[in-house]
Amino acid sequence: MTKSVRQEPEPAPKIEVTGFNFFYGELHVLHDIVMDIPEKQVTAFIGPSGCGKSTFLRSINRMNDIIPGARARGAITLDGQDLYAKSIDVVALRRKVGMVFQKSNPFPKSVYENVAYGLRIGGVNDRNVLDEVVERSLQRAALWNEVKDRLNTSAMALSGGQQQRLCIARALAVDPEVLLMDEPASALDPIATQKIEELVYELKSNYTIVIVTHNMQQAARVSDRTAFFMLGKLVEYDDTNTIFMNPKQKLTEDYITGRFG
Repeated sequence: MTKSVRQEPEPAPKIEVTGFNFFYGELHVLHDIVMDIPEKQVTAFIGPSGCGKSTFLRSINRMNDIIPGARARGAITLDGQDLYAKSIDVVALRRKVGMVFQKSNPFPKSVYENVAYGLRIGGVNDRNVLDEVVERSLQRAALWNEVKDRLNTSAMALSGGQQQRLCIARALAVDPEVLLMDEPASALDPIATQKIEELVYELKSNYTIVIVTHNMQQAARVSDRTAFFMLGKLVEYDDTNTIFMNPKQKLTEDYITGRFG
């Protein structure tokens, strides 16, 4: 008697994208993107420079809104809520969908105040609450042990890798559900990069993470699913192992094997 293999259920999509297009003025930069991003997994966006992956990433928390002439068509929903609906509070959205940029951008403040910043903006001034959140966020960002005796010193004195983890702690402090990361390790040395990758792997147990990376080995190491973009179009999207070991599209295979891009 053969034993049946129990299939693990597919994780529910946290983010659903249907027919999403994006324009900078007359320039049509994203074409009919359709994808589901599962909850509490790491989804990587890969593709050559200028393929639209960062534009798409920034569309998820509407960071592109600040660019004159930028407009979207189609839908991106988070837990079923249309992020481009007129009723959306964009400030609240960006608390729910945090962002970590390619270049670490700590504020010229103390380590403590960098992490507490978002809470203070939200009206939280209770020192006990701030202390607790700052410590928890720095621990989650794997930075607490390195800075616990330097909380009142300038964040600008930290190393590049520490500054990037501080920016991750700052994003985590406001308790987001989704973390967007735009090439978070591209400016870092290999040791700092490894720490960021280990951190991403640990954080996915609590957060839905979407990461843009030029480094295909990094995508293969940290992500559960990978999306390959080319000229503003989503060419292929699948489990990371499938994308790297058995892609269905020749264009994906050519990019991954270094034949172009």
